[in-house]
Amino acid sequence: MESIEIIARGKVQGVGFRNFVFQTASSLQLKGFTLNQADGSVRTIAIGERSKLESLVAEIRKGNKFSIVSSVDTRWNPEINEEFKDFGIRT
Repeated sequence: MESIEIIARGKVQGVGFRNFVFQTASSLQLKGFTLNQADGSVRTIAIGERSKLESLVAEIRKGNKFSIVSSVDTRWNPEINEEFKDFGIRT
């Protein structure tokens, strides 16, 4: 199991992007969360198999049909101080 922190920037708030990330991560059976940041970005923490995490990053780069993703920053295996039972959306 690995973990990743993903920061997506662009037109990613107010366009259903967190729900898109939630649906994608849930379908990949990942654990973690996604939330809006004050700077307009969306932050995602995900835990699972590396290949599934890479798939999540690829989908986030594409975005949903309402978003415009201008950049995606990733950090592999950040220190995470909590356990997750599933994937969720935080506000």
